[in-house]
Amino acid sequence: MSSMTAATPTTRTRGSRRAEILRAAAELFAARGFHGVSIEDIGAAVGVSGPALYRHFPGKEAILAEMLLDISERLRAAGAEVVTAASGPEEALDGLLEVQISFALDQPALIRVHDQELGNVPEPERRRIRRLQRLYAEEWVTVLAELHPHCPPPRLRAAAHAVFGLLNSTPHSAGELDRAAMAELLRRMAKAAFAALAES
Repeated sequence: MSSMTAATPTTRTRGSRRAEILRAAAELFAARGFHGVSIEDIGAAVGVSGPALYRHFPGKEAILAEMLLDISERLRAAGAEVVTAASGPEEALDGLLEVQISFALDQPALIRVHDQELGNVPEPERRRIRRLQRLYAEEWVTVLAELHPHCPPPRLRAAAHAVFGLLNSTPHSAGELDRAAMAELLRRMAKAAFAALAES
């Protein structure tokens, strides 16, 4: 028998319930703040008793840590994938922008939670989150260095983080335009911001 076995229905159910809990907790933390939400509130949001959540997570801090680790890991993996698959730096940058814009438009609650609550994540997990974010940012810096070889890395890094700030403003701006129009606006604004590197 292969060592790679398919997930059982029970495993899939447990995994989907964990994902449901993380989604509900992100919305609650974004709306009320980490300290304004109880385990019972999260349980009620997914239709279970608060104590039943302890079968999935040891506590509220673990829920917060996993949701921010999960999105950091997914962004890092998606960034590496598009850069590896791209035929050149322009295509790689377009792919990175698509990854970040999709995240910004689809996960505004996670952006708000990260901005407001990262300090409530236990230190070991917080270090892992920061490391994953640095690795993700360096994918952008590497691509930008190919497009602007004479620009010093600190300037490239500053530009990347400035564009993250622009794209991650969606918790404040989403809803005014439909998704496609907002995605195109963000893409154009990000490309214009990066074009300023050519003037340095």
